[in-house]
Amino acid sequence: MRWRTILLQYCFLLITCLLTALEAVPIDIDKTKVQNIHPVESAKIEPPDTGLYYDEYLKQVIDVLETDKHFREKLQKADIEEIKSGRLSKELDLVSHHVRTKLDELKRQEVGRLRMLIKAKLDSLQDIGMDHQALLKQFDHLNHLNPDKFESTDLDMLIKAATSDLEHYDKTRHEEFKKYEMMKEHERREYLKTLNEEKRKEEESKFEEMKKKHENHPKVNHPGSKDQLKEVWEETDGLDPNDFDPKTFFKLHDVNSDGFLDEQELEALFTKELEKVYDPKNEEDDMVEMEEERLRMREHVMNEVDTNKDRLVTLEEFLKATEKKEFLEPDSWETLDQQQFFTEEELKEYENIIALQENELKKKADELQKQKEELQRQHDQLEAQKLEYHQVIQQMEQKKLQQGIPPSGPAGELKFEPHI
Repeated sequence: MRWRTILLQYCFLLITCLLTALEAVPIDIDKTKVQNIHPVESAKIEPPDTGLYYDEYLKQVIDVLETDKHFREKLQKADIEEIKSGRLSKELDLVSHHVRTKLDELKRQEVGRLRMLIKAKLDSLQDIGMDHQALLKQFDHLNHLNPDKFESTDLDMLIKAATSDLEHYDKTRHEEFKKYEMMKEHERREYLKTLNEEKRKEEESKFEEMKKKHENHPKVNHPGSKDQLKEVWEETDGLDPNDFDPKTFFKLHDVNSDGFLDEQELEALFTKELEKVYDPKNEEDDMVEMEEERLRMREHVMNEVDTNKDRLVTLEEFLKATEKKEFLEPDSWETLDQQQFFTEEELKEYENIIALQENELKKKADELQKQKEELQRQHDQLEAQKLEYHQVIQQMEQKKLQQGIPPSGPAGELKFEPHI
């Protein structure tokens, strides 16, 4: 289903896409140009992980709403603004009782999961007297005031939360990649400090050699250009490059046949280009960097082609892009090895943050060690007192025996031995 895939990529289309796949206009393909085309199996395509902490809940709500006929019909007529404004969420009041019951159960499960997360966090902080209701306010993808019922407010909040979170998802990925590169450089420099001068020079020389080896790769075509797409047409699709046809190309790579190229379908087009630069067998090639390069390529093509900014490429948008000068005569593409990810100032600031975090961890570790030592001291003290107590008891028992007094029982009571 188109809307299932899209919602997980871009929130406000969470609903519009339900039945579009059924209405998509067929695209004629010249069968004389296309050989060995295997039809996509009708098996259910699992939507990708959005990276959201409520991803599973989001998917389950979609699955349930998808089963209601009335809701599906309303989706066919809805536009993006109607969905984003929350007006469509009101239609939830008209869905079947069976669907509402399932949605209620999903919400109760999600609230229960969030409460468990809160409890686990507070337990780790040794906090007590938690107020679940107050702490649930921090989660904005559901209405915490009514934890047992899934209402139109819940659908509205889910759509808006996903919209906001997914809009910032790529930005967050870039920031995490930058931190990854700074950490890599930080660890490399810290390792060099542990070496003597000779070993340090050897490592520096090896580093430069690996860097040059990685940079020595074939030219990468500009993402989304005619040259890049023709290479996919020839090497991936196995077709004659002289017969390249944008309309046919679009149909071939619209994997789920919904009439759109989504983000995952676009990223798949760059695999050949990425293989020119990255090989998992090569020590000098970093696969984390490869995924960052893939993200950069996809963002670039989306910015150039996706004119209505819905994170989907229609056939019309695609064909218009192929008429532009940039498609036929693109600029050269600068790969990541030609980029500077961070400045020395940024690295220094990052290292300061790491140092502060390490100091905090060291303080906590020292405090825990002190607590451990104190507990051990108290334990040893109790054991010593216990031993001293037993010694005193034994001395008293021996004294009683010497005086002819019967020994005491475990609770100090006198023991009388019966006379036979």
